[in-house]
Amino acid sequence: MFFKNAIGIGAALAISVAGVTSPALAKVEGDTITLGSSISLTGKYATNGLHTQRGYDYAVKTINNAGGVTVGGKSYKLAVKYYDDESTPARGAQLVERLIQQDGIEFMLGPYSSGMTKAIAPVSEKFGVPMVEAEGASRSLFTQGYKYLFAVLSTSEQYLSTAIELAAQKASDPSTVKVAMAFESDPFSMDVRAGVVDTMKKYGMKAIIDDQLPADLSDMSTTLTKVKALKPDVLIVSGHSKGAATAARQINEMKINVPMIAMTHCEAAKVHEKFPKAANGFLCPTQWVEGLSKSDSMFGSAAEWNAGFKGDNPSYTSVPYQSAQASAAVYVWAKAFAAANSFDQDKVRDAIAATEMETFYGDIKFSEAGNNIAKPMFMRQIDTNGKYNLVETAKDMTHPRNVNY
Repeated sequence: MFFKNAIGIGAALAISVAGVTSPALAKVEGDTITLGSSISLTGKYATNGLHTQRGYDYAVKTINNAGGVTVGGKSYKLAVKYYDDESTPARGAQLVERLIQQDGIEFMLGPYSSGMTKAIAPVSEKFGVPMVEAEGASRSLFTQGYKYLFAVLSTSEQYLSTAIELAAQKASDPSTVKVAMAFESDPFSMDVRAGVVDTMKKYGMKAIIDDQLPADLSDMSTTLTKVKALKPDVLIVSGHSKGAATAARQINEMKINVPMIAMTHCEAAKVHEKFPKAANGFLCPTQWVEGLSKSDSMFGSAAEWNAGFKGDNPSYTSVPYQSAQASAAVYVWAKAFAAANSFDQDKVRDAIAATEMETFYGDIKFSEAGNNIAKPMFMRQIDTNGKYNLVETAKDMTHPRNVNY
């Protein structure tokens, strides 16, 4: 059974495992370089899987329209062959092996989510197939010693470390900054905490409160009582959407006024709508924003990429960052092919590893582990009108956060 790709710019058909496959595709056939991707077109990740696929396809179209990729003096177009992994890790791993073993794909784009990426990374690694992924943020992906996995997005330990950097910029002596922390005990939040702690150590900051949120995320009054008594300069919270909503509600109820408050999942929890007074001044992390002052020769500025993507996908009123980082992943491939001037997998892999560039999505440079060490998480601050404003330096920030209860 065939699932036809509704937007298939430069794409092959998305095919179920049970179905009939198209003829095997080599890594390069004629004047076309075909990348492969197991992507979630159905199942629980389908919405974000589609955002990702559209980002891949927009980049393919843009690069092809600009003349494609030159290797060995010849110009090549890009294409992507997709299979629907149905948001199931085991299926994703099976499909990636199919792409490599049956379809001859030797260059891979990632799936959607950390869980799916964790499932397929061992497969691409086993066959020595380089993969540039855009949607797996877990830092545990980059502690396995993989040599063929690269990610353009910021990993989870960076989600709130930027808040500590901003606090350090504001302080005359960063080591005097007092930090209060409250985190859920799930792996994501523990990654976030690790990044905060590492950045605090860099500046000699001390945590005067380091609490674990209750499992049901319904009450953080114990932490906020300590906050009221100890008066920290910064309050950091990570508890997904429910934790953010609880924090905003109780900060409002208990009239907590800390100069800087930063938390994950502000927008998803709609804290700016539900608790506008308390949320005034909150700092909230995001992977990318259209107002970012970054650009490149292919897509132009962040705003220009955003306008072009919306032109091709008019159903979007606001473009999710998943689409932007997906386009950035394709751009890395284009640059790597040109830099390697070869289709040898290891030469291309080495060219990816050596990537160092500015893009509309942000700066990209890979560590030896394969994660992007050049792009921070970006911070937006909620203003009195409930608008999220980009904060690139401490000068952009409304500080201190004065809320008159």
